[in-house]
Amino acid sequence: MRKTLLLNKDDVHENVQMPELISAIEDAFAAYESGDAQMPPKSYIDLPQYNGDFRSMPAYLDAGDWDAAGIKWVNVHPDNGDKYDLPTVMGTMIYSDPENAFPLALLDGTELTMLRTGAAAAVATDHLAVEDASSMGIVGAGVQSYTQLRAISEVRDIEEVVISDLDEERVADFIDAFEDEFDIRAGSIEEAASCDVLSTVTPVESPIVPREAVGDHTHINAMGADAEGKHELADEVLLDAKLVIDDHAQTTHSGEINVPYNQGVLTDDDIYGAIGDIVLGNLDGRTDADGVSVFDSTGLAIQDVAAAHVAYEHAFENDNGYAFDLLGLAE
Repeated sequence: MRKTLLLNKDDVHENVQMPELISAIEDAFAAYESGDAQMPPKSYIDLPQYNGDFRSMPAYLDAGDWDAAGIKWVNVHPDNGDKYDLPTVMGTMIYSDPENAFPLALLDGTELTMLRTGAAAAVATDHLAVEDASSMGIVGAGVQSYTQLRAISEVRDIEEVVISDLDEERVADFIDAFEDEFDIRAGSIEEAASCDVLSTVTPVESPIVPREAVGDHTHINAMGADAEGKHELADEVLLDAKLVIDDHAQTTHSGEINVPYNQGVLTDDDIYGAIGDIVLGNLDGRTDADGVSVFDSTGLAIQDVAAAHVAYEHAFENDNGYAFDLLGLAE
């Protein structure tokens, strides 16, 4: 009798090791661009009466050695912390067998999202940052900032870290977490933006990173924008950069470029290409002629499916998760 595996946050964290996840996310980007994946548009249910929304994200991908299917149901409710002592973002992942649709696992999608988002930035950084990048700036000291540093330090030898956030307590917590591993300090947005690699992970709707602050060869992972109106980087940064996206429909709707794109300030001619085409070798990554580069990441359902695959495949060797008869097939 087959059972469905329930994997909570700790299970997902234990099963998903960053180096393997980065490789799986890279495979997912390649499968998507080569036509070996299906990913319907992310759908939204807006709930202004609760200052929140739901998003559904289904996908299937064939990475050659493995294939996988699933759907993530995720929310964004900014008032959750103050009103309900709940996270702003929560997610549930259903991971299914593509061959027969059996629900193999239900996973905590919140931890899964954090990990795969960091891994996506690492894939982009590996292809777009200078090879000898050793400094990293992070704007926004929330939960995603931790995963950004963990993931990117897997692909570049990061030594110096500058963290910038208006919340001094969050900055102090971040420094405490990493001070034994990196030369880390609090700094301004301008100091963070001058580093070799910059990740922005804020929910702002008015740009906070000016063009003049960005280093001559800085690679930027623009991770914060995930809804219409959000915008972290000055338009001049985007227009001057080698601009790489994860998906055209999503980035123009809700990614970092959504505001200038829909205002006509930025057009398709300003977009260099998709990260999947760089992974496949159809487009060059970083070249000697490049200055600033930007990766506009909205988060794709194929990333969630790839991460769920990694989590599920290691559950049995790690002997974690709770198996239960979801479909009532027990005799």
